[in-house]
Amino acid sequence: MAIKEPVGEALVPPSDDREGRFPLDKVTFGVSAGLAVAFLAWGAVDSESMTTRTSTWLGWLTTSFGWLFILVSAMFLLFSAYLAVTRYGNIKLGPDDSEPEFSTFSWVSMMFATGMGIGLMFWGVAEPLTYLTATDPSSIPPGRGDPSTPDSARVAMEYAFFHWGFHPWSMYAVIGLAIGYFAYRKGAGNLVSGAFGPLLGRRAKEGPGKAIDIIAIFATLFGSATSLGLGALQITGGLDDVFGSGQSKWLTVGVIVVLTLCFVLSAVTGVEKGVQILSNANAVAALLLVFFLFVVGPTVFILSTFTESLGGYLTHLPTMAFRTGAFGGSEFLSTWTIFYWAWWISWTPFVGMFIARISKGRTIRQFVIYVILVPSVVSFVWFSIMAGSAFDLQLSGARDFTDEVAAGSEGALFAMLREYPLSSITVVLAVFLVAIFFITGADSASIVMGMLSQHGKEEPMRWLVVFWGVAQGAVAGVLLFSGGLGALQTLVIIVAGPFMLVICAMCVSLMKSLRAEPYESTLPPRVRRAVLHAQQYDSVEQHSVALAALGAEPEDVNGSTDGEQQA
Repeated sequence: MAIKEPVGEALVPPSDDREGRFPLDKVTFGVSAGLAVAFLAWGAVDSESMTTRTSTWLGWLTTSFGWLFILVSAMFLLFSAYLAVTRYGNIKLGPDDSEPEFSTFSWVSMMFATGMGIGLMFWGVAEPLTYLTATDPSSIPPGRGDPSTPDSARVAMEYAFFHWGFHPWSMYAVIGLAIGYFAYRKGAGNLVSGAFGPLLGRRAKEGPGKAIDIIAIFATLFGSATSLGLGALQITGGLDDVFGSGQSKWLTVGVIVVLTLCFVLSAVTGVEKGVQILSNANAVAALLLVFFLFVVGPTVFILSTFTESLGGYLTHLPTMAFRTGAFGGSEFLSTWTIFYWAWWISWTPFVGMFIARISKGRTIRQFVIYVILVPSVVSFVWFSIMAGSAFDLQLSGARDFTDEVAAGSEGALFAMLREYPLSSITVVLAVFLVAIFFITGADSASIVMGMLSQHGKEEPMRWLVVFWGVAQGAVAGVLLFSGGLGALQTLVIIVAGPFMLVICAMCVSLMKSLRAEPYESTLPPRVRRAVLHAQQYDSVEQHSVALAALGAEPEDVNGSTDGEQQA
């Protein structure tokens, strides 16, 4: 079946696609599944070799191109802000008359739970405590002094804000914007490759485009599998904290099996049911947990922590955003900042596609504000309450978390909760949150990989969703048991190198298409309606003058003649 000619700058999908008949993309699916099996076999059979090789590759990548990760990440934030404040912010991700599919609360809940909910549960207490108590130079942020001083705690919190604030969400925003714009406004399909119409033309549907989608599936599968393994470790730690069950590989694999069944079941019910319901439940449970800690914990200290850390973050943001370690601190930047930027980039195909899927009908300005600003503020509040409660204990000498942080990051959250009232309930709630946050993210990943394997269909075939869901669990379980989970995490970050260049090209493609938009589409809605009304009025008036010149009776606005109105 021939593809129709380009309309504007984007390729319109075939008529079969518009009618909902999306065949399986055998090339994309086959190559992606084959690569997954190959790397899974490598990690299971020779995890030591996999760890050695991937560590070497990652070291070379961060040492040689760390500056590029720093520079490009800052550019994504500036580019997003530019689109929001200019006239392009009025353009909708869809036709001009389209409306949002989800309520604002559900929309924000889904993007937050998918984007980094599981990460905030894992690192919300552990990361700032690591920055505060670490003795290894690779975990000491620039400017931190004596671990026992409040000034060091402020620096630790500022870097937690930096790693979980505007920068990662701007990465999600630029790819989500590009995919949503070309999918719903230009009809190019909900694919990563669909955003390359202005640059690749027909080749966006052929080999080069399929290669981009294969990389996106690869990054999504192994990135979500790694998070599944980390989430299972934390859940196992929580079960050990509650029941004293101990931490074994078999128990962790059992947790992975249960989580896999849950998110596959959720994924096959679709975004409107499974993902939306779980995301809303996540938001309510997380609010209950942080509100409880805010009330029973050091309330005044938490408020002061949020205020001062936010001010310090905004003040030092330009310096932190462009620091490369050329004049010191390179160990910390390589271990944490560059590692995080690469990690977020490796997640952008999955999170960006999912955010695009749920953002149809939103304007670019709404998208940027809600995707970058709102989740970032929520993250700041989260760190202020969770880590602030731990900092108060650490700085006052009431509880020293150094040993817990050194033993493993997964236990820091539960150790902190044990120091406050109703710990038996809050620890169980935290375990529930870790599980539900991951289920939400993993079922979204299954849907996204199904979409990429089926030409961008919004509701892919169920067996395809089940396949990718089970694949996530299998990869996480096998590599966790064989000791290759750390190597897998490193491998995913290595994929971020070339995909960073893909996102840069997407920004160029998006800007090229936005500049070709009709001027009326870039006007605010009220102004646009007024202009269209004026154009319609002028058209009718000119038509009436032309009829009068020909000797005919002029028509009124409704199309009837004066004689017909009198009758």
